Amino acid sequence: MNSALSVCLLLAALCALAHCHHFPHHPTCEDDHKDTNHTEDYELLNQACVKQGTSYADFTFRFYKQAVLAEADKNVFFSPISIATAFAMLAMGAKSATRTQIFEGMGFSLTEVEEEDIHESFHHHIHMMNCPNNKIQTSMGNALFIATEFKALEKFLQDVKTFYETEYFPTNFHNSKEAVKKVNGYVKKKTNGKIPELVSFLDPNTILVLVNYIYFKASWENPFSPFHTLEEDFLVDEKTSVKVSMMRRDTDYESHYDDHLSCWLVQIPYNGNAKALFILPDEGKMKKLEAALLKETVCKWEKLLQKRTINLYIPKFSISGSYDVKLLFEKMGITDVFSSHADLSGIAGTSDLHVSQAIHKAVLNVHENGTEAAGATAIVVTKLLRPSITIKFNRPFVVMIVDKVTLSTMFMGKIVNPTIK
Repeated sequence: MNSALSVCLLLAALCALAHCHHFPHHPTCEDDHKDTNHTEDYELLNQACVKQGTSYADFTFRFYKQAVLAEADKNVFFSPISIATAFAMLAMGAKSATRTQIFEGMGFSLTEVEEEDIHESFHHHIHMMNCPNNKIQTSMGNALFIATEFKALEKFLQDVKTFYETEYFPTNFHNSKEAVKKVNGYVKKKTNGKIPELVSFLDPNTILVLVNYIYFKASWENPFSPFHTLEEDFLVDEKTSVKVSMMRRDTDYESHYDDHLSCWLVQIPYNGNAKALFILPDEGKMKKLEAALLKETVCKWEKLLQKRTINLYIPKFSISGSYDVKLLFEKMGITDVFSSHADLSGIAGTSDLHVSQAIHKAVLNVHENGTEAAGATAIVVTKLLRPSITIKFNRPFVVMIVDKVTLSTMFMGKIVNPTIK
């Protein structure tokens, strides 16, 4: 019987990450926040149109589409950077076809980009997420819970420590209840209590649990006044409406109406290095929008956004997402790592390991002052003398939370019913 390798993926909100070792270029936090023009090595995680090979942005939208198919007409929320980081860590112990499948599934072509550059991109992103910032609270990290009797290769342990700043915790999985408590306790603490239970069961044969967490809390650059929040109808579908607390603000926002996809785009900045892109399709146009969600589409939108006065309505809401990543990944063609064909010999030098679980949970809370996300979660005033445009998010819409420095998508979701948590 193959030993079980449980990979647990946790999102906690918008964030940025860790520190460096022996690489040729490692800017300080101060340098990174002053200069947002990064080298191509770091652009692998950008949502922008990357010239070289493919990118993690492709993975973001592919995972979103699988999640939507699995939960049609339901809320969707996840952290693509959390899932990708966890599997990139795992890939450091993968070999042959298993390794190739993982990277290609995440949008990276190993024939066009070096594996070390991919890991350095994640390393740089972790560094940025964990840079101290008094305007925005973000954190991201990784941990390995290792069976007390299991001996991992020193190279694997050193590599995940160097690139992913991983913490190690010896764990007795034969006491399944205590092991579950230990993993969940770590996740709960790192996500400020937002994700109290990531795993519900761990088989006694488990030898390793890999955890990634991300936490984000930020205030809007221009908060909504609670005095303008009123109860209004939200149209879930043609036959169903629910009452929501609708926030309102009349000011200048970066926005654009996409005639081809029949949708409004409104970008709302947070204080600090993050922004939220809200996408509101016209009635009956959600499926058309979702089919066109590609990195090229978002790249085009970034260039078309313009400041204009908007009378904006957005509901307050708290939603969560829980996903069997194993099931969704298998539909995306990432299969070997979950089967008897898995080659994870880079972890312990043996070929008897496979991934038995891959779990992802995320939560999002949007209110007048800002946003808080966990489990896996940001506008400038101009003097435009033209009348306000009213944009009311009173029907299903899509939201993306993006780091402004790295341009990576930290969270993505679809809000179908804001009243369902």
